[in-house]
Amino acid sequence: MLKQLFLFVALAGTAAAARAQELYVYTEPASNMATNSLGVRLTNKFFPMDHVDYTGYRVQPEVMFGASKRLMLHASGYFSNMMQKQFEFEGASVYAKYRFISVDDVQSHFRVAAFVKGSLINNPYMPPLRDHDHTAKPYSNEDLDLDGSSSGVSGGIVATQLLHKLALSGTVAYDRYMRNTKDEMPLFFSKNALNYSVSAGYLLLPRKYKNYKQTNVNLYVEFLGKSNLDQYRRSYYIDMAPALQFIINSNSRVDLGYRWQLYGDMDRVMDRSFLVRYEFNFYNIRKQQ
Repeated sequence: MLKQLFLFVALAGTAAAARAQELYVYTEPASNMATNSLGVRLTNKFFPMDHVDYTGYRVQPEVMFGASKRLMLHASGYFSNMMQKQFEFEGASVYAKYRFISVDDVQSHFRVAAFVKGSLINNPYMPPLRDHDHTAKPYSNEDLDLDGSSSGVSGGIVATQLLHKLALSGTVAYDRYMRNTKDEMPLFFSKNALNYSVSAGYLLLPRKYKNYKQTNVNLYVEFLGKSNLDQYRRSYYIDMAPALQFIINSNSRVDLGYRWQLYGDMDRVMDRSFLVRYEFNFYNIRKQQ
């Protein structure tokens, strides 16, 4: 029995290490977390704001659940001072991802999943200008999202290919933005957008896997794009987001990332940000029937 238990733990650790480089920092992979596992995550984002005299800060607590080998669920809350001068609760979102294609091979696999997301947000659509600053230029905020900026729904497809220590992923999603509970959406804002991304992750350490307690170090580079689709104001951006990740004891992880704009003509209240995240996972939280 002890031998079987040791073998199970070793295999589980090896599988976790093989998938480590798929745990992207700014996007979700097509793979899911283990069935009957529960993850808790705290994401901190810092935004140097263009039109206010303070640094925006958003904290996002999140709970994730592996409902089955194909279905994964998330629930998130948002707290920030980005769109209001005081730190406030901004709203919440729910997310579901269903994996419908799995092709496995030795040290490689291919996954495709569909996902949907819905958000209910109570923010205004534009942050306040600097106090007593009559020289501030007029601006608009064309960069809406479902992570604290706007209410709405999203749906898309993600495909991920693992090739030994390298994992590649691509995502395409459609966003439909809706009225926030606290503010009417300005008429000139785009209510429809296309989001797209290409992500790569590489396992730096360990060079040779020995046991599941070894710390994994992963390097990521992600390119995140968006295009507003409404006729009266079509605009776009493409951001680059490198990140470093540490997976500790196979159950917790630390992410450090920086994101900035490479190209684009979209009016944004910020075009760069820093990310710090901690996540912890509980496995086998309920017994199989």
